[in-house]
Amino acid sequence: MNRVRRGFWYGVGAYASWGVFPLYWKMVKDVPVMQVICHRIVWSSLMLAVMVAISGQAAPLRASLARPGVMRTYATAAALIAVNWFGFIWAIGAGYIVETSLGYFINPLLSVLLAVFVLGERLRPAQWAAVALAGSGVLYIAISHGQVPWISLLLAGTFALYGLVKKRAPLGSVQGLTLETGLLALPAAAFLLWSEHAGDGAFLHRADLTNALLLGAGAVTVAPLLMFASAAQRIPLLWVGILQYIAPTLQLAIGVFVYAEPFTHERLVGFSLVWAALLLFAVEGVVAHRASVMIPLPE
Repeated sequence: MNRVRRGFWYGVGAYASWGVFPLYWKMVKDVPVMQVICHRIVWSSLMLAVMVAISGQAAPLRASLARPGVMRTYATAAALIAVNWFGFIWAIGAGYIVETSLGYFINPLLSVLLAVFVLGERLRPAQWAAVALAGSGVLYIAISHGQVPWISLLLAGTFALYGLVKKRAPLGSVQGLTLETGLLALPAAAFLLWSEHAGDGAFLHRADLTNALLLGAGAVTVAPLLMFASAAQRIPLLWVGILQYIAPTLQLAIGVFVYAEPFTHERLVGFSLVWAALLLFAVEGVVAHRASVMIPLPE
């Protein structure tokens, strides 16, 4: 298997894993959300710390902490990903899987807007049209249901901001996540100890399956990240952009067909506008990429 093909399947594996996450987190819905998040942080942090130590990256990581702005950057990233994880797991347990999928459908377009208004990048007309089309879909859902889809916007917004922070971050993906989870690990562990002392702790006090799922929260967090990092190194960014829609598509299918969440006509119309926007955005990106490849560079 060549490098590109291996990268493609790593990408499929990463996004498919994120897509079926609702099945995993739904199985621990009876555990308080804060405890689930804290277990995810603690076990992820320990797993990543071991990986960094084994790979010989511990010393460079410690040295990087003295660089100006590193701690501030990753503290911001840690706060954003913690809010994103909390919102995602809470929404799954509360029966809002369809709304979480909408959040990750609109996330790429929200990231584009941040690139325009924060990084000063420029959009082509078709890209602006895609953003407007997606915005109309979200607006339609808000008006038809009488409320803003705040879960979708929270997940899309925090993850888009997280991506923006990580774009400017100086460390690699594994080192960066190690530092992020490390910053969150101490308060997370303290909360779990407090819950145990108060008699509310779930770990080792529930069924064996629940205990195993909480313990495995670190592995299911880290494994897709490693697959994604491997994919990003091997395949064009354009492919990564297309593969990312695997995750919300699977989430939507799970919400509707596995957990029978309502998918009304109004939701169908709103989602259709968002899907049309994503299709336009993807096609425009492919056309622009081909044009840039075909145009010879001046000598």
